[in-house]
Amino acid sequence: MRPANHLPLLAITFLESFATVLLERGLYFYTHERLAFSDAANLWLALAFGVAYAGGAMACHRLTQKWGEKRLLWISVAAQMVLHGAMAAVAQTGALTAAILLAFPLVGLGNGLKWPVVESYISAGLPPEHTLRAIGRFNVAWAVTVPLAVWATGPMIAWPWPWLLFAAAAAVNVVTLILMRPLPPVPTHLEPDHPQRPAPQELRRYAAMLAGSRWSMLAGYILLFLLAPLMPRIFADLGLGVQRATQLAAMLDVMRLLVFLVMGTVTLWHGRLGVLLAASLGLPLGALAVLYGSHLALVLAGEILFGAAMGLVYYCALYYAMVIKNASVEAGGAHESLVGLGLALGPMTGLVGQLLAGTVGPTAGVMIGVTPLVLVCLVGGLWPLARLRTEAAAATTLPLQASSAREAMAAQPTAAPAWTPAPPTPDEDTPA
Repeated sequence: MRPANHLPLLAITFLESFATVLLERGLYFYTHERLAFSDAANLWLALAFGVAYAGGAMACHRLTQKWGEKRLLWISVAAQMVLHGAMAAVAQTGALTAAILLAFPLVGLGNGLKWPVVESYISAGLPPEHTLRAIGRFNVAWAVTVPLAVWATGPMIAWPWPWLLFAAAAAVNVVTLILMRPLPPVPTHLEPDHPQRPAPQELRRYAAMLAGSRWSMLAGYILLFLLAPLMPRIFADLGLGVQRATQLAAMLDVMRLLVFLVMGTVTLWHGRLGVLLAASLGLPLGALAVLYGSHLALVLAGEILFGAAMGLVYYCALYYAMVIKNASVEAGGAHESLVGLGLALGPMTGLVGQLLAGTVGPTAGVMIGVTPLVLVCLVGGLWPLARLRTEAAAATTLPLQASSAREAMAAQPTAAPAWTPAPPTPDEDTPA
């Protein structure tokens, strides 16, 4: 069982992810290289983008109820096409910096509106086992474009046409609008009482797994978008040019893609608490290696660890959300609002580090900014998993205790009664 227009949806996912990443990740290299933005300026830019992204994702469900899914998707992509085209038009003028500061947050708003709708179309009408594979295809379709787009930004920035990065994103949006034509106005969902919907007990377990994976995903996006605006400077400090830096910055995206490929075909991770626990711990360890690695090998090892952990928590968070909420835009909106919140909180922690750098140094400043948030996310993610494990252990122990009690009672010898009544004697008046 597959959703309608499955291949066009995957093509839309591929193209729009490419357009998204060209600016969401590549713009910071552009502003650092061509406009001489400082780390602080890039962090402020990323903060505005993240706030707008989260706002769009949170408003998405209400807007689809008013306009419908297809219309909202068309509006968001068309608006992004106009914004990308406007930045391309002024790229060779002195107005580019102002255009980026105005348009880039609006591009983030469009992304927040767009992706929950795509996620709903992808998984609507599918039972859980088919949802697992559909989300796997969706994740691969968008994740494969991330390293491609990051790699492409290097040559685009180095070439003598400053408008090319923005024009490429606008051209992709045009193709997407054409591919959207066969989509139905709204996706078709399973009925709430459909026999292939999970049982209530299974949904309760999924809810705990969803809570754990969402907290971990938030920590991951905080760290990812703390790293993204700083990566140009990290690789520049290692003596690498912009083309080589953009290639190596995509290492974590390649690793995340590989994890998506595995999770879409292998179900061993499904419902396992240890997988989420390992990923939750891998996120901060990988980010620390990228931020403070003194050698290229250490930075790349951090990217590999971080990318693998990010792939695990993202896949789990989206899968459990879509199963529990029956592939609704509301589920995708909640998922993407956490992505946007991470996009905002990550740069915010970097700005705190910038403010404290003069007092405690840049390294300690960033640590002071990011550590409390990551610790809160880790505790928030581990708490529902620990409670789920405790409940599972209790559910296993109680039947065993009851069974042992029954066996003990059955093994006890039966004692003879202390008094046995005498048999009745014949009445004297009764003839023998």
